[in-house]
Amino acid sequence: MTAALGRAPAVTVTGPATLTSSYPVSDLAAASVATAADALLDLLAALGWPVPPAQVSRPLADAWFGLAVTGVGWSPSPAWDVVAGDYLGTDGWVRLHTNAAHHRRAALRVLGVEADRAAVVAAVAGWPVEELQEAVVAAGGCAAALRAPAEWAAHPQGRAVAAEPLVAVTTTPAAPVSAGWTPSPARPLAGLRVLDLTRVLAGPAATRLLAGLGAAVLRIDPPWWSEPALEPEMTLGKRAARLDARTPDGLARLRELLAGADVLVHGYRGGALAGLGLAPADRDALRPGLVDVSLTAWGATGPWAGRRGFDSLVQMASGIAAVGAGGRPSPLPVQALDHATGYLMAATVLGGLARRVRTGEGTRAVLSLARTAAELERVRGLYRAPVSGRPALPDRPLGTFWGPARVLEPPLAVDGVEIGWDVAPAPLGSAEPAW
Repeated sequence: MTAALGRAPAVTVTGPATLTSSYPVSDLAAASVATAADALLDLLAALGWPVPPAQVSRPLADAWFGLAVTGVGWSPSPAWDVVAGDYLGTDGWVRLHTNAAHHRRAALRVLGVEADRAAVVAAVAGWPVEELQEAVVAAGGCAAALRAPAEWAAHPQGRAVAAEPLVAVTTTPAAPVSAGWTPSPARPLAGLRVLDLTRVLAGPAATRLLAGLGAAVLRIDPPWWSEPALEPEMTLGKRAARLDARTPDGLARLRELLAGADVLVHGYRGGALAGLGLAPADRDALRPGLVDVSLTAWGATGPWAGRRGFDSLVQMASGIAAVGAGGRPSPLPVQALDHATGYLMAATVLGGLARRVRTGEGTRAVLSLARTAAELERVRGLYRAPVSGRPALPDRPLGTFWGPARVLEPPLAVDGVEIGWDVAPAPLGSAEPAW
């Protein structure tokens, strides 16, 4: 696992595993965080500074794969809506992902019922699960049938993903390093502008770490998007604004923001940015030397490359949720594909910045939840850190829009580097879309 995910000997992992699963989830957590730590060390070296030792706390890494922000006297909204979940069809299990209102409407329209759990159970019971999956997807919703790992390995999309690299990186033409980025050994990303066009959960986890290293992260959402259950977690350290890029004014503003960015992190489905006139070549022209890191759910190639997807759906389709299930879906104890991919995205950004410092070149990189799932499947059964009880974890006070909170100490520590968040969590749309 550590070799596959790129952990270097300079990073030390300490502490016991705390996540019980049929898969080595704690190893995935520690390795992905350590990969980001190692990329940070490489950036420090590129900047000409001594490379200090780095440590990853396995219990803290496990905890950050769950929830890192805890309200004091308040709690966020429930993580799942009333319809989202696993349902038994005529020939197996299917998962409906309905947290977004338009995804919920699509699923209910296909099933011909209202948003009532019992009604959905009864309706799904009459459907073959593959047929329902495709009907919901065709209607603009999100669903995935449960498969065994071997079935996914034989599936056209499973085969396509298996042939992709874990992180697909290419370089783009060189340009001067931004004068606004004023790194220091203590805050290596100070002044760096990160434009965040991502949603739950991998991309926001990546930009949260970048914010913790000093980056100025501006998250942009469309007017209709909402994820209230995750706002305290995923706006930590960021300013969050809204604009509608489908309007001339909104698109003009987005182009201005991109032209002023050092890093772009995005998770739109293939072709979405191109449809706005922001294909890769357009982005290169707007911001030469950009570090451009993107995320897909199902991979960059194959018949599902443009399909909507989320961690829980990838676990179902790839067979992860079928292992140790006893006939029922048995997901990982945390959204591990999201979080691990998020730390790999952050590592890719840091690596791209090191390249810019050394050569001036930009970076374009693509990662996917499905490829991270394939990596986890590849190492299943090879080894696993012993699991013990979760120790008491250090945290620090945090002010938020909703009230006082506690945030866990970061899962990585690098001597001399201050990892912390200067911007308090706040609702989406609480800031202006401007640097």
